[in-house]
Amino acid sequence: MIFGTRPEAIKMVPVFRELQKHQIETKICITAQHRSMLDQVLTFFNVKPDYDLNLMQKNQTLFDITINALKALEEVLKQENPDIVLVQGDTTTTFVGSLAAFYLKIKVGHIEAGLRTWDKLNPFPEENNRRLTDILSDIHFAPTEFARKNLLNEGFSEKSIFVTGNTGIDALFMTLKQINESGDQSFSRNLNFNSEKLILVTCHRRESFGDSLENICIALKRIVNENKYVEIVYPVHLNPNIRNTVNKHLIGTDRIHLIEPLDYASFVWLMNKSYIILTDSGGVQEEAPSLGKPVLVLRERTERQEAINAGTAKLVGTKSESIFHETQKLLQNIDEYKNMSQVINPYGDGQAAVRIVDILSRVMPEI
Repeated sequence: MIFGTRPEAIKMVPVFRELQKHQIETKICITAQHRSMLDQVLTFFNVKPDYDLNLMQKNQTLFDITINALKALEEVLKQENPDIVLVQGDTTTTFVGSLAAFYLKIKVGHIEAGLRTWDKLNPFPEENNRRLTDILSDIHFAPTEFARKNLLNEGFSEKSIFVTGNTGIDALFMTLKQINESGDQSFSRNLNFNSEKLILVTCHRRESFGDSLENICIALKRIVNENKYVEIVYPVHLNPNIRNTVNKHLIGTDRIHLIEPLDYASFVWLMNKSYIILTDSGGVQEEAPSLGKPVLVLRERTERQEAINAGTAKLVGTKSESIFHETQKLLQNIDEYKNMSQVINPYGDGQAAVRIVDILSRVMPEI
């Protein structure tokens, strides 16, 4: 298993756990493309990688990640010579991991295959990362029927595609269970926001840098100014392109709480406590419907069309007027809110990892 970021780790852990249950020898290699945020997840789930390439550099570029990861993975894969390499999602680590395996003629399984916006620059570089990874893969674990159809339309063999659900839902349910069973009160102490209408905001994508993020900040300010009962909490991503803009526009604004990035368990707890979620995150678009939380997607396009079709998420873009208007509708119209807060999750039932390991056990001898 190769991964390098927090979202990948969250979605890989359930598969790793299931492989362990079946006593299938599994090695984890992390590139640590995002160091601190990745480590939080590994610590929470008590997962220790076998290989830590520790590639993160200050001000790293896509060129840095690609070149350094490809060379480092060559050595690991030659040493281990696995039967298959599993990658997840659409990061640069995902693409490079599949490319390294292909160069060594090792089979590749792509978890979360088939997601598309059909715009190679939106999201960038993720859209082409996942398309190239699908081309390099031998087994495609599509999270939904919609993703499966995308792959079929592109000419991939039906025999290579399996609809499994999304492993992010597995991780969400695992985490909720752990939070509930632990009885840990630190979440409510550390994240003590009293508003009944708490809005959770996340924003980190490259295409949001600059004017788009400024528009989002303007909308957030207007939301709290015109709704005195609303609080906004925004865990601000570590990327300076995000931090500098957010701090410039929002720091010191009454009832907007800018906080450090949260560990995964704390973030799940906060999602569950929130009233509305505004996000550009793919993972949050998948998780929030299971919690009955309306999601306004701060992007012009999304590869997660299923939640839009189900009515639990709405694509609102990055124009401040649109963000404000759609948020106001949810705050002021209870019928609108109820329609979007129904607990319907098109991304699965929390058993995706079980299906993936079962498929691997059945089809590996045949590929």
